[in-house]
Order: sequence, then C-alpha cells, then structure tokens
Amino acid sequence: MQQKFENHINRNFPFLIGKKLLLATSGGLDSMVMVDLFHKLSFDISIAHCNFQLRGMESFGDQNFVQNYAEANVIKLFFTQFDTEAFANDYKLSTQVAARELRYSWFYELLETENYDYILTAHHADDNLETVLINLVRGTGLDGLTGIPPQNDKVIRPLLAFSRAEIEKYANENALQWREDSSNASDKYLRNKIRHHLVPVFKDLNSDFLSSFQKTQKYLQESKAMADDASFLVYQEVAKEKGTEVHFDLNQLLKLPNYKSYLYHWFNGFGFSAWDDIYDLIDSQSGKQVFSSEFRLLKNREYLILSPLNSEDENEEFFINKNQKQVNIPLNLSFCNIDDISRESNTTIFVDEDKLWYPLVLRKWQDGDTFQPFGMDGKTKKLSKFFKDEKLSLIEKEKTWLLCSDNQIVWIVGKRQDERFKIKNTTKNILKIQLK
Repeated sequence: MQQKFENHINRNFPFLIGKKLLLATSGGLDSMVMVDLFHKLSFDISIAHCNFQLRGMESFGDQNFVQNYAEANVIKLFFTQFDTEAFANDYKLSTQVAARELRYSWFYELLETENYDYILTAHHADDNLETVLINLVRGTGLDGLTGIPPQNDKVIRPLLAFSRAEIEKYANENALQWREDSSNASDKYLRNKIRHHLVPVFKDLNSDFLSSFQKTQKYLQESKAMADDASFLVYQEVAKEKGTEVHFDLNQLLKLPNYKSYLYHWFNGFGFSAWDDIYDLIDSQSGKQVFSSEFRLLKNREYLILSPLNSEDENEEFFINKNQKQVNIPLNLSFCNIDDISRESNTTIFVDEDKLWYPLVLRKWQDGDTFQPFGMDGKTKKLSKFFKDEKLSLIEKEKTWLLCSDNQIVWIVGKRQDERFKIKNTTKNILKIQLK
C-alpha cells in the first residue's frame, strides 16, 4: 500500500510536497496509518489530537496513546480538550455535529497561528460509502450522492481512494498499534447502524460492491461537474450582482424548461430548505419573502432578489452634533458651511442651517413617517407612498436612512430633500451635506 499511496499523492496531491501538514489524529486505525505513511515518506508533518471527553477514561487513554506515539517518533504534537456535551447543549446541536464544529474550528485556528498549509483527515472509501448512504436515508440531491470530497478548502482527505480492508492490512503488516473506539460497536448512531447492518448486505450481494460504488460515484461526480458548468452559464444570463445583492430576472428564468433545478443549484449553498416556498415565489405577488438563517429571497416585480439579512438594529439612531464635519457610521456624510450653492444631486443637498435643531439624527424609516418633498411647498407625503412611487424594493426601503431634525425629515438620504429646510433668498447660513 505504501507505494500505491505514494503514487496516489504524486498524481492527485502533488501540491502537498514541501508543505507544512497538520494531521488530524484520533489514535484510531485510520489516522495512525495515515500518520505512518506520511512519516515514512518524510513529509513535514505535525499531529493534532482532540479529546472530546465523551468516553470517560477511554478518551484520556486515546490522548496518552497519541502523545506517546508523537514523542517516540519525534513528531510535533498539538492536543486540546473539549467539553463537547456542554457545547452541544448550549448550541442545541447533536453530539456529532458539536464535535465536528469544535475540531474544525480548532484545526483552522492552528493553521493560522502555527502557519500550517493544510489539514489532513483519515476518511477512507468505506467512510465515503457510509456518508452517501446516510444522505440517501435522509433524502439528498446530487451533492449528497457525490459523497466526501477529496479536498475542501484547506482540508485534504488522502485516504479516500483506499478501503478499510486495505488500511487494516497495511497496519497489520507493519505492526502498527492503534486504539479501538468502543462507541464504534454501538448502534446508537446512524452511521454505525449502516456500517454494521446495511453495508454487509450490499457486500454480500456483490463482493466487489465498494469498487462498483466508487465507479458509480465517479460518474455522478462527472454529472455534477457538467451540471455546475451549465448552471454557471445560465447564471450569467439570468443573474446580475448588485453590491451584496443578486437579482434574478424571472422573464429569463421562466424560459428554462427546468428552472427549479437551477434555483436549487444556486440557492442550496445559502442555507435555504423550504424549497416549495421558494418555487412558489415565482408566481406570488411582489413582496413575498423566504428566509434562511442568514439570507433572504424576495420577490420584487419581475425579479427574485437574494440578499444577506440586515444585521443592523432597525431602531438604532446615530446623532450628529453641531459643527461636526464628518460622519462615517452608518453612512459616510460630510457637512460644511458654504457661501454659494452648486448644482444639487441625489448625493448632495443644501439646507438652511438656522432651521436645524441639533443634534441631527440618522435613523431608518418607520410606518407613518411623512415629509414635504422638495418642490412641493406645503404638501406632505407619506414615505410609504414615496417608496411605492419610486418603485423601491423592500430591501431598498430597509436600506434607506433618514436625516432628521427635531423629528422632521431633512433628507431621505440619497433620494429626496425635504422642502422645509431648503435655502431661500433670506438664508444666511448655508450647510452643504454630501453623501460620499
């Protein structure tokens, strides 16, 4: 296996040569074989071990085993201990998800602080098969059927091409020692149920089932790559990126015979799960929304608009004192006194400073807000009506800031000045306010 492994690295992961590698090592069979292989090939490796404290003294036995191995083989070791159950309870996660969150957070921290190039984990072909079956049991699309990727950002999985049987044979032939995880014998977890009861049935039906599965997975991965390419080409025709938003043209989208597949492909990575609600947006009225934990999808006339959720407090106010020349939060505004006005624009207004009451306030709009649009002397207008006339989307409304004086709107920033504060022939002090 050593020669096969070396060929595999040279062919598929040549960029690892000469790099600083951090090997995630539990002390189990798979990770100990991975460490042994890289050590014999003289790679620049260090070991990272997590003690999740889930199996009492057995967990500390794993830690001691890895520490002794690292010391005996002169390999640099990093180890840490987690109160995994407390973390899982605090964040309402399953134990397995909590452990994953903790270890990968720590691994990436080590990459940054210790200047390592990659994290290596010991996932192998049988792990990959079990993962696909887990996804299939829970319901999945093409992504779930393609299994564990050999590389995900800085995480490399060099043993995916090898079966558990190959790994165990190598360990026995080289007299390697490892620790057995007692929890692997329990059917408490879905993965173990699949490993103990489902996979043996497939292997009984086809003694070369793992090889057949790998071929099938290769075809699925090729199909996924083709779907990714098609999705990218269609995205360029349908979507326009505007700052932090992406606008999808429904007229273009509906020309596609399988537009729902494209919607799933585009939005799956943003945490959405209510797919029927997303598909229903196509025919819903303007203003309908669907949310994920961090993003929103909004139907706005002939568009779907994807945007991050606004993290700002809608009731937050920012005060501007007299003689203050510059504001940087939440907007970049400048204030200066001038003698003559230049041409006004959406980004610049000129006001009679003597009509202002300080401190000025920057805030978001609220239901019931009214103002006197510039050029309409004596006539008030609701902001909601102004937004409707301007055909602003819900997202654009939420991003709108108001500059106010004594609860009166001076400026719908970047959009319209209020008539009450305009300069006249009798104005003595002209204040120029500019949005930069």
